[in-house]
Amino acid sequence: MASTRLHPPLRRLSSCAFLLALACSSGCGSAAGGDEAFRLEVEGFLERYNARWQQLATTAAEAQWASKTRIVEGDDSNLRRTREAEEALAAFAGGVDTIALARAYQKRGRELPPLVVKQLQAVLQNAGASPQTVPELVERRIEVEARLQESLDGFRFRLDGAETTPNALDAMLRDERDLERRRAAWESSKSLGAALKPDLILARGLRNDVVRALGHKDFFAYMAAEYGMTTDQLAAKVDQLRRELRPLYAELHTWARHELAARHGQPVPDLIPAHWLTNRWGQDWSGLVDVPGFDIDATLREKEPRWIVEQAERFYVSLGFEPLPQGFWERSSLWELPPDSPFKKNTHASAWHVDYERDVRCLMSVRPGAEWYETAHHELGHIYYYLAYSRPEVPPVLRNGANRAFHEAVGSLMGLAAMQPRFAEAVGLPFSGARPDPIQLLLKEALNYVVFIPWSAGTMFEFERELYAKELPAERWNKRWWELVALHQGIAPPAPRGEDHCDAATKTHIVDDPAAYYDYALSFVLLFQLHDHIARNILKEDPRDTNYFGRRDAGSFLQAIMARGATEDWRVLLRKSTGGDLSAKPMLDYFAPLMAWLARQNAGRKATLAAY
Repeated sequence: MASTRLHPPLRRLSSCAFLLALACSSGCGSAAGGDEAFRLEVEGFLERYNARWQQLATTAAEAQWASKTRIVEGDDSNLRRTREAEEALAAFAGGVDTIALARAYQKRGRELPPLVVKQLQAVLQNAGASPQTVPELVERRIEVEARLQESLDGFRFRLDGAETTPNALDAMLRDERDLERRRAAWESSKSLGAALKPDLILARGLRNDVVRALGHKDFFAYMAAEYGMTTDQLAAKVDQLRRELRPLYAELHTWARHELAARHGQPVPDLIPAHWLTNRWGQDWSGLVDVPGFDIDATLREKEPRWIVEQAERFYVSLGFEPLPQGFWERSSLWELPPDSPFKKNTHASAWHVDYERDVRCLMSVRPGAEWYETAHHELGHIYYYLAYSRPEVPPVLRNGANRAFHEAVGSLMGLAAMQPRFAEAVGLPFSGARPDPIQLLLKEALNYVVFIPWSAGTMFEFERELYAKELPAERWNKRWWELVALHQGIAPPAPRGEDHCDAATKTHIVDDPAAYYDYALSFVLLFQLHDHIARNILKEDPRDTNYFGRRDAGSFLQAIMARGATEDWRVLLRKSTGGDLSAKPMLDYFAPLMAWLARQNAGRKATLAAY
């Protein structure tokens, strides 16, 4: 569910010759010769910056790829190469002279074209992660984050005295009916947190201290700035979306409490025990529902893993996108490693833009089934986004989504489209009987998309905001985590969890993609806004049952958004593309028939989830 992006932590450069040349080769910021000369000077600076940044970012991404895909116990060579590459990138992007020059140019931004101004903003955003004004802090941050990543990637989960995998634990939570076995699997999945906590404490402090050197209030504020928003502005938008969707989530929560209690022969609880759910974090409950006549999972389990990825590619090609580059198939790591593999790899799905050109890759562990089918469509959304904006008109430093949520939204949109009945039938995943019940389909989708919002826009958003902006004391982390889980998600652990645990850290994003998880919440709202526009205005179909396959007009609409990269303000692009600002209304409209059905199902039942 992620795309890789580099927010380089920088260190002191052994030689500043290149930075001095970069700063002074065009007159060290002189405006002599008037506006035209000034513009040419700034464009020359950016041309050299982009070329060098792209070169160093490619080297860093290659090293990170090796660290993620070939983990050998006792061998720290990949880790060492990754650290060296990140330090070199950091030393360049956060150079003192680069910061000073970009700031000086930015002050005269009204004299410059908008594309130039956007690049200067990106240069300073890159520098904010690792300014060379505090090289010792930056170097220490790199060291701690590298150690955290190594601990995360190399962690060995155990169950019943034997080593197990996240995939196996997920399968138990999906299929196992015995509550004690479910609890054992859930607790095994949480064993990682305590091992990460000491270094996460250090990383939290270093992340804050580093960005403050360039004027940011804290690391959370630094990440929010990428949206052109303050923390308070972002929080207000997230809170608005969360409140709009709360009534629907409350109905789903009441329904799920009663459904799960009946399934496990237990009294109906006020808070759902975490190990009753089919997801380790309670972020997706879609496993609670099987839709008669539309068992995509059973059909897909008969397929080969390669078919899953190739089918996702066929979908994009049918929309008018190009076939994946041959290098994608040669360089990606797509399949589960065999049990006797001499090395391990990271198991979290991700998409990679290694050289900011045509070297695109995916890291997955594909198994046949609906979950990886949807994931493959999502990850290829990132891949095709990379390819769309990798063109001369988009400078390398702006080769990103319109904002981070746009990148996630495109992939999630394609995952939604690929799971709708008419689409599934069109690509050879036929119904097993009568046409499936549309309410049950909506219920299954809501247990994914709607249930995700309180988790991503509630628990994760508030915890990371408190972690960085309020510097939540480490001795209160687990207590606060479960308070937020109860408030936003209505979930409780199987038994009290003290501060010897660090359950927040079991979510990889807390460790290696910090203070940005709200990207996914915003992306889900955005995906329904894009989907609603495509369904109603392009396909002329019911948004709840579309078939995108072969519709090049829908592909052209998406290409027009994706090809711009980050060259345009995301709010302007959204209004131009859909005619409106970011809103949960299309999502609520989509699930309106389900809301009415849930109200009937829950009549007479006690609701235990309070309004905000």
